[in-house]
Amino acid sequence: MKPTIMVVDDELGARQSLEVILEDQFRVLLAESGREALEIIRRETVDLILLDVHMPDMDGLEVLRRIKEEEEGIDVIMVSALNLARKAVDAIKLGAYDYITKPYEPEDILSTVHRVIQQQRLRRELDFLRKEVKESRGLDQIVGQSKAMVEIYNLIKKVAFTSTHILITGESGTGKELVARSIHNQGDRKDKPFVAINCAAIPSELMESEMFGHEKGAFTGAHTRTIGKFEHANGGTLFLDEISALRSDLQAKLLRVLQEKEIERIGSNKPIKIDIRVISATNTNLEEAIAQGKFRQDLYFRLNVVPIFIPPLRERREDIPLLAQHFLNKFNTLYHKKIPGFSEKAMNALTRYHWPGNIRELENLVERIVVLSSGNEQIDLKHIPMEILLSSEQDIQDLMGREMGLIKMRDEFERRVILNALEACQWNQSEAARMLKISRNHLIQKAKQLGILLRKP
Repeated sequence: MKPTIMVVDDELGARQSLEVILEDQFRVLLAESGREALEIIRRETVDLILLDVHMPDMDGLEVLRRIKEEEEGIDVIMVSALNLARKAVDAIKLGAYDYITKPYEPEDILSTVHRVIQQQRLRRELDFLRKEVKESRGLDQIVGQSKAMVEIYNLIKKVAFTSTHILITGESGTGKELVARSIHNQGDRKDKPFVAINCAAIPSELMESEMFGHEKGAFTGAHTRTIGKFEHANGGTLFLDEISALRSDLQAKLLRVLQEKEIERIGSNKPIKIDIRVISATNTNLEEAIAQGKFRQDLYFRLNVVPIFIPPLRERREDIPLLAQHFLNKFNTLYHKKIPGFSEKAMNALTRYHWPGNIRELENLVERIVVLSSGNEQIDLKHIPMEILLSSEQDIQDLMGREMGLIKMRDEFERRVILNALEACQWNQSEAARMLKISRNHLIQKAKQLGILLRKP
């Protein structure tokens, strides 16, 4: 989406000249007076304003002052036919970004505008990163008010100031690493390293070196001494994600490290004392893995001192509205959007969906909607993908609970799907039929059969 530039000048020729220079790379709005400019910024998102200094009715400096009162974050470049030092100083004091004089070269205008837009982008990224860092220091990043999440919050507070080992379980995408980081950041190790290893992502032949490090010459290609993740995490927290993927011989070495609180680099027989808390996570059933001989029982007992189970999103649907709004706020900031929220029908559709990818899938969906949104309108059914609108799992569970016969269940399910499609297409029958992959006549016939009025209620 192109940045929006507004040109404010009482001379038509000056406005048109700047429009020609800018229109290929930017969305350009034109205003012939200060009052018109103020009206535009009240209804439009404007990134930068090129403002003429000398205008009738309202002087450029007065317009600048009022713009900053309305929207302090908008950058303004003052434009003047005269090189007046006093005016330039006054403009900068009132918050103008720069002051340029006519006549100007197109390259000078474009260079200045690009510099402003680039600095805005960097400011947004810096603000976003500062906010992320600030929030990651506490529980702010974990969103939810369900009973299960309240219990997890309380458990985090209890274990944060201990050094006990913790095993976090839950499906993929439920936020296991987020919980691990919160435990670290809430406790007395928060100023020490938090080091994460994904045991499933690192090739098994490299895993030992990754964990414990190696000495120079320990094996072919070991040209220098390398410090392992255990040493990097000394004094802090080591997070072992997907612990079930750890090779059996490394499970034995990990058990010894946890018992002795010391490691040995590959190629060395000198023990190195370490002080770390280990938090592990898995999306598999370790007790089943033990029964199948794939995971050591003694290691399981060492890791599972305090178990934390994170339920899947479908089992805490009351958290979905909070999470959706949280991600919307996050991506509004990141992508410089002002999408106000979700309509009731859109939120109902999100709440009904079963979310096999859990929180990660919801986050990705909200990001997609924000990125593809062309304006700042509320998120409605038309923005929700087909696979979510027509998801059947929760609807079927609801219908099963009502003890209907098979034919009535089918009719009610079809009725819900057709109504969802009509809502998503704003009651356009042809578009709804295409969404459902049936003909318009078939849709009309089916609606009549199911008692659906094909007009917006």
